[in-house]
Formats: sequence, structure tokens, C-alpha cells
Amino acid sequence: MNIFKQFAKSIYSPKDIALFRFQGIGKTILYVFFLTFISVLPSIIFFSTALSTGLESAKTIIEEETPGFSIKNGELTADTKVPVTINKEGFTFILDPTGAVSDDEVADEGDAFALLKDEFVLSAGGQTETYPYSMMQGLDLTKDNLLDFLHNISSARGIILSVISIVIYLFSSAASFIEVSIVALIGLALKNILGRKLNYGQLWRMAAYSETLPTLFFTIMTALKTTVPNSSLINWIVVLIVLMLAINEIPKPKKSS
Repeated sequence: MNIFKQFAKSIYSPKDIALFRFQGIGKTILYVFFLTFISVLPSIIFFSTALSTGLESAKTIIEEETPGFSIKNGELTADTKVPVTINKEGFTFILDPTGAVSDDEVADEGDAFALLKDEFVLSAGGQTETYPYSMMQGLDLTKDNLLDFLHNISSARGIILSVISIVIYLFSSAASFIEVSIVALIGLALKNILGRKLNYGQLWRMAAYSETLPTLFFTIMTALKTTVPNSSLINWIVVLIVLMLAINEIPKPKKSS
């Protein structure tokens, strides 16, 4: 059975999930990578779109609407005594030499780029990245320099997006493998409660396929930009219920006479 048929079966059939316990571990590992790719795809698409749109908006805003500023010795100074916030076409630019605006406030703006007192902040597609000025030794940046910098980023955004997407995917994959391993450990208790004979390797395979239904659900919610309250708790509950149903599909060992 190919990976796409396994994906479809795992959405609704605990019986098939139980049968997958006999397949090779390599195929199951590939399936976890496949599930992870599906789960991060909406976030990567949103981030790519937001970054591209945001860079163009940021260049226009900085060039036409912001006061003069400079970054030197790890600190921002500007021709303003209060934070400047500009909203344009769904994108927000913040210039704050006062230290009044925090990273979290920038993230709350959605798609935003901020020059704060001691760091850059970029929020796009639900991801927020911060870059302290102190990390860039000898940084001496003015409004004109920043415009040149944004032009350079725009030119290289294909490479930047590729690198960021790979990093997001790798971190998400690591988290997925850890979650599957923990679910399989809990499965050891479930199989004892249900009186089934299974080893950890078989439970790990079953746990991987039990992740399918919640992964699909939360991927759709992300694509619809819909926040699900207590999403982590719901995810764990659904995974464990599906795993328990799959374990229950396995025949009980015959009692010796």
C-alpha cells in the first residue's frame, strides 16, 4: 500500500492502523516526514506570501512615510520622541526609539516589521523572528542604508524563504518524532489495559499513523486561519483515542488450556 492510500485509510480506519504494525520501520519514518510536511505547508505558504508582500510594503513605507533614523552602537535613534506605527495594505511598520514597544506587541500586529530600540522584529505568517542589533558588530545603519538592505533581501528572498522553510520543516519533524515516541510509550500502558500483546516497535508504528486524523484537522484549521482553543490537549486526546481503537482491533492472545 502506497503512502497516500495509507494516509487515507489512517483518517478513518483503526483496523488498518493496526495492520500497519507489521510494516518496515523505514516506511513508517517516511510517513512521519510526510505528515510533518503536510502540517507545515500552510504556515510556509503564508510566511512566503507575507514576507514577499511585507518587504514591498516596508520599502514603500520607509521611503515615503517614516522620519529619519539611524542605528549605531546597538541602539536606534530617530527624529521622533514617540513610537511611529504605520499600517498599509495589511502590513504594519513600527519605528520605536523609546523602548515602549515589545516583541509580543509586534507579533500581535500580524504581518509586521519593527525597528525597536535595540532589535529588528519581523512577524509574518504566524512566525516572529528577532535580531538584536548587538549581533551585528559595527552596524551603522541609516534610513537610506536600510532601503538598500531591503532591496537586497527582496533580491535574495527565494534563498531566504528556502532556508527558513527547511529550518521550520526540520524542527517540526523533530517535534513529530518526539511526539510519536511519547504516544508509543503511553501505548504500552494502553495495550496492557486492553490485554493485547504488542512490543514498543509495533506501537511506535501504530502511533505514527494515529497522528493522521488530528494532523489533517489542524492543518485545515491553519489553512483557514482558524484558532482552535486548547489545540495541544485536543491533539493528544484524539491521537490516544485513535491509538486505543487501533489496539482494540488486535485479537486478544488465546489463553493456554
